[in-house]
Amino acid sequence: MRKFRSNDIHSIEISPTSGAALRSKLSAVIDNSTLCRGKVETFNPETGQYRIVLQGSLENENISWDED
Repeated sequence: MRKFRSNDIHSIEISPTSGAALRSKLSAVIDNSTLCRGKVETFNPETGQYRIVLQGSLENENISWDED
């Protein structure tokens, strides 16, 4: 399992990104969380646009606060 770093949270918002890169980042967050859930906030079937919110609690022992 990839160790989650606090810097990864902000890298999720970097765009554009590939689906594989985003999946890898989100998987690391989920894998290092004790609680998590997803919620579909909006979905437009005409345009295919969506907004999904991921909410959770990170495992404290996996958080690195190093800025390197």
